[in-house]
Amino acid sequence: MQVCDVVIVGAGAAGLFCAGVAGQLGLSVVLIDHSEKIAEKIRISGGGRCNFTNRLIDASAPHKHFISENLHFCRSALARYTAENFIDLVQRHGIPFHEKHKGQLFCDRTSEDLIQMLLKECEAGQVQRRQGCSVKSVRALPGGGYEVATEQEPLQTASLVIATGGLSVPKIGATDFGYRIAEQFGLRMVARRPGLVPLTFDGAQWAAYAQLAGLALPVRIETGVKKSHMSFDEDLLFTHRGLSGPAVLQISSYWQEGQALNLNLTPAQDIQALLMQAKARSQKLIGNELGAWLPHRLADAWVQQDPQWQRPVSQASDKSLSQLAQKLMHWSLTPTGSEGYKKAEVTLGGVDTRDLSSQTMESKQPGLYFIGEVVDVSGWLGGYNFQWAWSSAFACAQGLKQKLANTQP
Repeated sequence: MQVCDVVIVGAGAAGLFCAGVAGQLGLSVVLIDHSEKIAEKIRISGGGRCNFTNRLIDASAPHKHFISENLHFCRSALARYTAENFIDLVQRHGIPFHEKHKGQLFCDRTSEDLIQMLLKECEAGQVQRRQGCSVKSVRALPGGGYEVATEQEPLQTASLVIATGGLSVPKIGATDFGYRIAEQFGLRMVARRPGLVPLTFDGAQWAAYAQLAGLALPVRIETGVKKSHMSFDEDLLFTHRGLSGPAVLQISSYWQEGQALNLNLTPAQDIQALLMQAKARSQKLIGNELGAWLPHRLADAWVQQDPQWQRPVSQASDKSLSQLAQKLMHWSLTPTGSEGYKKAEVTLGGVDTRDLSSQTMESKQPGLYFIGEVVDVSGWLGGYNFQWAWSSAFACAQGLKQKLANTQP
């Protein structure tokens, strides 16, 4: 049986980074992952360029960009290891990157650059990696520490870190392993559901719009009322089954089953004033006029909804143009569901933060830590979830070092 200071289960963003930092702090680390391929979620994210952090993260106000039953929990870790800290690491490794918009940072070349950086950090910390190695069971030892039975040699460790992520994108190996370990040791859980996920509509409701699949446009999207109200100004994408794109992915994390979505399809224009101006000067069909402010396919689909909109704008009544404008600015529709974990970018909910230390990520079960997506902290689209992975991993590694120092004679 191999004995080590730390076993980390899960070689994704959080697990790789935690292993590298802990190893370089002088701990003996074994990193285990059941998949033969390493860090697949990093590899596929951001269209293969990995949106690895966001410059706009405000650690003092996590409610701006994060979702959790306890939003104060993530403050400490985000403040102690910031986006700037990770950017410094990326620059030290000579990885070129660029900012797209709203603070989102992407690799210039490929996400493989980032994976190689994390592997080099692990090498610098002399981390032992077991890839394609499943954990069969975990047992707490009477005198403290854990025995981890794997497909290879069993391990005995003082500390165990769970960095296995959530349920999103099962085709690349996502499982509920982390949640099962949390439940095994009596930790509380927050209900899980897909987040950052496309939304779907039933066939009859969506029939008029299915033909628009592939069409995109900037919108304002809203859901909820009063305290639960949330809105985003982002791009919308029509799909065969419903809606996607950054606007819908963002709002999906706040949308609750049965709630309506409200969309303004012309957020940058006063469409009512523009239609009235067109009436005074144009002989074109209403649909053709709309094509100046909306994608033509969407304009055509929209005017098909009512015969009074299928005429020259000059012949339309003020009332019908006003009704058209109001529908474009206040399109209300209720999704019937989502595309689920197979298309979700993150899992909402997870290990309840009430049972974790915000300073170290250690659970109420001594020596057992949880980091990254498995915890009930989820970020917006745009690099926020990766920054939570880096920050929680760093906090955990520091906590592991401190725990080892306190137990050594």
